[in-house]
Amino acid sequence: MAKVPMTVRGAEKLRAELNELKSVKRPKISKAIADAREHGDLRENAEYHAAREQQSFCEGRINEIESKLAESEIIDITKIEPSGRVIFGTTVKLYNIDTDELVFYQIVGEDEADVPAGKISVGSPIARAVMGKSEGDEITVNAPAGEIHYEIESVDHV
Repeated sequence: MAKVPMTVRGAEKLRAELNELKSVKRPKISKAIADAREHGDLRENAEYHAAREQQSFCEGRINEIESKLAESEIIDITKIEPSGRVIFGTTVKLYNIDTDELVFYQIVGEDEADVPAGKISVGSPIARAVMGKSEGDEITVNAPAGEIHYEIESVDHV
């Protein structure tokens, strides 16, 4: 199976969520189930059914995070020698030739993408267009809104 790229920060964030689910939420849910059982008839016990549903969601998320971490290849961009080329994890400063605007994007894994925070998925149109290119290269991005022309101003290993 092919490994899915993930940044160090993305892996840390998932591990923190996993720890929270296992050490805080799971015990709270178990206690809520035990408390609800003490109320008697389980067939008509809304608290019990709600707690069981929470448990199901919690266990599902734990399994999902564990799978993502197992299938990921964690890439620490700070340990890769800067070459001026765009690779996974780099932060790219792009100059929009059509609008004279500068934008900054970090190329991250699918689950880490957060466009308002400047993090775009490695599979996004912009990331696919810039991957492997170098500082000074001009690129054309085929976006849903049409073609966008950029020049790569800088590539940072942050």
